[in-house]
Amino acid sequence: MTDNEDQVAGLLLAAGGGRRLGGRPKALLEHRGRLLVEHAVATLRAAGCTRVHVVLGARAGAVRRRAALDGCVLVDNPAWEQGMGTSLRAGLASLAGTGARAALVSLVDQPGIGPEAVARVRAAYRDETSLVSAAYAGVRGHPVLFGAAHWDGIAATATGDRGARAYLKEHEESVALVECGDVAQPYDIDTEADLVHLE
Repeated sequence: MTDNEDQVAGLLLAAGGGRRLGGRPKALLEHRGRLLVEHAVATLRAAGCTRVHVVLGARAGAVRRRAALDGCVLVDNPAWEQGMGTSLRAGLASLAGTGARAALVSLVDQPGIGPEAVARVRAAYRDETSLVSAAYAGVRGHPVLFGAAHWDGIAATATGDRGARAYLKEHEESVALVECGDVAQPYDIDTEADLVHLE
């Protein structure tokens, strides 16, 4: 195991309430016989993240009871209704002091992005100044990797549902894009129509 392996922590944002899904939390949706939150954790682990922090919000108690998240650090985001930005801030705060030098951030509602794409983004990590994003036909998407040097700046600008978008736009010239369109499909499970992607 290289030093690199422990320096990049997986950060899974799984707090959303599924407002456009009739209030069904995305973490509790099923895909291929397991909960989406379990699927997403397994993807981060298969991509080489030994440390995984999972940010919970909507129905956090039910997720804790029903999901097999052994070995994960579970982070509660009481402000989850204010949007993804609050989850990103809570997750980055939970990594402070852990020795992690980068956070590999993925979203619970993107099961079409598997370990191969996540591992590619992770492999582009250099040091705590790294900013890396998966790209699909050249367009920035998830997962994203934030070196620790950027965490304060991202936390300061992560508001509403925008997450790190403003920060990444501001530092566009520093973001390394890693093309993943050949190995992943970046759809979100946001609406009833999107449920066709679940198996």
